[in-house]
Formats: sequence, structure tokens, C-alpha cells
Amino acid sequence: MKVTIYDVAEKASVSISTVSKVLNEKGNINEKTKQRVYDAIKALDYKPSVVLSVQKAMKTIGVLIPDISNPFMAEVTRAVEDSGRKKGFNVMICSTDNDPDKEEEYITMLQQKYLDGMIIATGLKNSRALNKLKKSEVPVVLLTRDVPKFPAHSVMVDDFQGGYDAGTYLAELGHKRVAALMEDVDVPSIKQRFYGLKEALQACNVPMTEASTRYASHSLAESKQAALDLLSQEITPTAIFASTEILAVGVLQAAKEKGLKVPEDLSVIGFDNSILAQVTDPQLTTIGQPAQKMGEKAIELFVEELLDKKEKEEKIVQRLVLTPSLIERESTARLT
Repeated sequence: MKVTIYDVAEKASVSISTVSKVLNEKGNINEKTKQRVYDAIKALDYKPSVVLSVQKAMKTIGVLIPDISNPFMAEVTRAVEDSGRKKGFNVMICSTDNDPDKEEEYITMLQQKYLDGMIIATGLKNSRALNKLKKSEVPVVLLTRDVPKFPAHSVMVDDFQGGYDAGTYLAELGHKRVAALMEDVDVPSIKQRFYGLKEALQACNVPMTEASTRYASHSLAESKQAALDLLSQEITPTAIFASTEILAVGVLQAAKEKGLKVPEDLSVIGFDNSILAQVTDPQLTTIGQPAQKMGEKAIELFVEELLDKKEKEEKIVQRLVLTPSLIERESTARLT
């Protein structure tokens, strides 16, 4: 059977793109890695015949996101694509739908392409996929989510601070009955928003209990039903914090069905500041994430990683945490 570039990459424990860079004498590959590739080529008696086609296929970044239907994720991905193209990169986008199996499939597929690296905005819950990335020479930058067990540059927003700002804001408006509608996923960013909200409310002597918290998937139907449940209690909330704007729209729909006016009867605050916050009626007060800046910084860190010749254990991992901002619109009001 003919030896392929895939066989060389596997034997050298590097990515296919690293092999192609060594063959084409492109990029900044450290000498130890080059030698591993040369040793693998010699051991396998590999005869490269696709060097030119590989060379043409370079300058591509794979972007792994959890859900392309999420307006904020679509905006931050667009920012990555725009920033990447300015640096000369094409962008290949893969949406996992928060499915660990899809996550592994896409990572495997991307590693088999002639990519310069990946920007990953999923939680890397699949241990096999995580191990593949750890063993790979492909540059990786994490976006919107941190993965403690994976040493890579990352760009995210301070989710705890965002939740804290939302809780403080609602308390300052005089709300004493605050509820939370959280996305039902095991994601650190969502949890941090909830922790921040609870801590702020506690600091303002506003009670926050399990009875005032509901969970829903990232869908309008489920978020609306969960909000209806909150608004059907004997003692109803005067304000609801939603961990994403999709969930916040579900709250607005539930309030309308209940005959409640927003913000006169119920204040609603979301998280993200996507286009969705500006097209709702009323427009959503929200905690804004700087999508454009996040995309730009992810590309900057990616380029730095691509040019860094140091071995993995010698590299300094950068964790860039951006500050969220409270954007006051029409869906919140002072309690009278």
C-alpha cells in the first residue's frame, strides 16, 4: 500500500499541515519537530508527490463553534472570519450543536485537512478529541470558553462580572423578586453568569432560591415554557435574568401570553448584545460581549502561536479576559 502524508503525520505525531510545511519549507517549525518529520519520511520511505497541491491549500483556519443558530456566536464567528481574511486566512466553520461526538468528528476531519490551525469555541467535552489536540502540533486558540486541562491561548469575556453587573443593576432598580432562566448546558461560562448574578443579589440582600431558577435548552419553545412556569407561581418575579438572548426572547413571549407588560410589569435582561437584542419589542437590556474585539484578538493570538517556534512546554499561555458592558434599553424599569 502506498505511503501517504497521513501516515507520515501519524508516525511523527504531528498534524498533516505540519508535514506539508516541512516539505514546502514554509512556516516556523522548530528543529526537533522537523527532525521527527524527516525521520518518519525516511522510515516509511515516503515519496511526496502532492507538495504543490498541499502548498496551495494552506492558509486555512478551522473554526469549531457550538451552535451557528446562536446570533452572538454567528457574530463572533463573522468577526473571526473578517479578521482572518485580513491576515490572509480562509476560514472553515463547523457547528457541533453542543454534541461531543460531533466535536470529535469535526476535530478529526479538520486535522486531516491541510489547515494552519484551529480556533475552538466549544467546551471540548470529548476526552478523545481533547487528547488528539494535546498530541497535535496544530496551533489552537480557545474562544468564548476556557478549557483548564488544555494549555492554549484563550479569549473570553468575564462572565462572572457580567452576571454580577446584571444582578446589581436589577437590585438598584428596586427589584426584590428576581428570577433566573439559565441555558441547560454544562458550560463554565453559563455557570459563571449564574454565580455572578447570585453573588450580586446576595450582596444587595435580595434572595435567590432554586424556586426562582429555571433551566431550558437554547430554544424559544423551551425558554418560553420555562418562563411561563416562573410566571405561574403564586409569588411571581418582577425581574428575570436570562443567560442568553434567545432565552430572553422566550421570556418576552411568555410575558405577552400572560398579559404582562415589559417593563411595566416585568423587567427582562439578557446576555450577549447580539442583533437579536435590538430587534425585539421592547428592545432588550443586556450584558454585552465585545464580539468584534473577541474575534480580532483570537486571530492575533492565533498568528502569534503560528509564529512561535518554542516547544509546547516552553510556551507561555495567554488567557485574555475582556470586560462585559451593561447596555440599557427598553426591557427594564425601576420598580415603583
